[in-house]
Amino acid sequence: MITVAALCLYAGKGATQSTTVTNPVLAGFYPDPSVVKVGSDYYLINSTFAYFPGIPVFHSNDLKNWKQVGNVINRPSQMNFMGHRMTRGLFAPAIEHHNGIYYVTCTLIDRGGNFVVTAKDPAGPWSDPVWLPEVRGIDPSLYFDAGKAYVVYNSDAPDNKPLYPGHRTLRMYAFDYVNLKVTGEEKILVNGGVDISKKPVWIEGPHFIKRNGWYYLYAAEGGTSVNHSEVVLRSRSMEGPFIPYEGNPILTQRHLPADRKHPITSAGHAQFVEGPDGNTYVIFLAVRPYAGDFYNTGRETFLAPVSWKNDWPVVDLRGEEIAYYYTANYKEVPQEGARPQSGNFEYEIRFDKELDPSMLFLRTCDSSRFSLDKARGLTLKLSPETCMGTGHPTFIGKRQQHLYCQAETELSFATTADHEKAGLIIFQDEKHFYYICQSADQGKPVIQLFKSNPEAERMELLTQALLAPGVKPVRLRIQASGDYYDFYYTSKPDRWSLLQGNLDATFLSTRVAGGFIGCVFGLYATASEKNTTSQASFKYLRYRGDDPMYKK
Repeated sequence: MITVAALCLYAGKGATQSTTVTNPVLAGFYPDPSVVKVGSDYYLINSTFAYFPGIPVFHSNDLKNWKQVGNVINRPSQMNFMGHRMTRGLFAPAIEHHNGIYYVTCTLIDRGGNFVVTAKDPAGPWSDPVWLPEVRGIDPSLYFDAGKAYVVYNSDAPDNKPLYPGHRTLRMYAFDYVNLKVTGEEKILVNGGVDISKKPVWIEGPHFIKRNGWYYLYAAEGGTSVNHSEVVLRSRSMEGPFIPYEGNPILTQRHLPADRKHPITSAGHAQFVEGPDGNTYVIFLAVRPYAGDFYNTGRETFLAPVSWKNDWPVVDLRGEEIAYYYTANYKEVPQEGARPQSGNFEYEIRFDKELDPSMLFLRTCDSSRFSLDKARGLTLKLSPETCMGTGHPTFIGKRQQHLYCQAETELSFATTADHEKAGLIIFQDEKHFYYICQSADQGKPVIQLFKSNPEAERMELLTQALLAPGVKPVRLRIQASGDYYDFYYTSKPDRWSLLQGNLDATFLSTRVAGGFIGCVFGLYATASEKNTTSQASFKYLRYRGDDPMYKK
């Protein structure tokens, strides 16, 4: 049973239509959301770090039903992330629209810095990046006002002399949106955060909104973990001075009991948007741990209503806790052909035409390594690279979107070489994964289960089982149950054998692995640093989510 009460929002009396929204609206590893409204259309983007393609673009007409229509970084010629660890790469993009042009700003951490890309259609194609070397920091966001544009971002402490760890500033340049470059001088808008005497940390993810003659500058504070929050300041001028709201933070869950049922934590990194009913809503990130601060689904995208109090925006949760459901007074608009993204759902991807835009590669895409066919499905060429390095192994994945779920595939693969492996991986990063695969042991076919070794660039065999000679295909399944995973295989329909169960899921949690990403189920084939001409075919990827908070 869900313990959090449903939220009811009413734009006016006499309403005849309503929409029930389920949180998160994008389940799984969809962090750092940014949203823009253009007419009756909404477009939302997220961080992808070192996964490729980068920065998914979702479309909606009701803030509930989202369909991925493309990716901002979808050509290796635009950008690749070779040599980056998975939790580096692209940080915190932001999307804006002006005079028929869409703009995305983002940070390529460790290399290149901040950039802007443009498109006439948010589904793409997007331009090659234009770099902004003067913008030194992270989380750049554009704001258009009265024919002018500005870029606001997180940066260093004044004079690069922090008063305490996590001391940052919010800064701004005027921006030439035609020639895509900053102009004028940099201005510091906020030093430290809401109250520098309290040593606030990591003021970041800034955005502007204007209402009733006020410029509101709002941003995340407290870091992106359990102390995450959203704060707001305002001024009559874009350049300040900015006065903080006395009731800050306007969104956080850090003050709530840790032992509450089905908690939602770490809320922040928000952006306001006008809903179809004319009311204000907020898109933000938060997480759903299965215990303590342990979660494998990454930071997800949530939505909540906003109330205006004395000309201040306050996230109106109608209680202390972020709700899993609320009802809004406007018409639901389904997205034709969209894959489900919220609540409990299931799907099956058949690899007979083109890859689903949500499928992920590690760091770049080499189209010569895979092919799609109605009869065979997805055929992968084994490559020497492994997922333990920072190169481009043969890996195509899909996000884990539930705490309780299972992923399954049908594999056709034959080898007598023990270094050749193909199968299904649950992958957090280069040092944290489990891998169930078909391989060989002394020339005999086997199903093996490996666990990565965080201290070395190798993986350790946990167990294996012999297959009958000539058996093909085999099915592989990984089942997540909160804090543990089970691994199954079969060569006969519906007669699954448990290879090994109760493997520690916290090993794949963001808290243990560190960084900012979530787990991905991957179809992965490797020759373990040797050359080969072998191939493996995957008929489908089947997924089913079964989280308890959605069971009534």
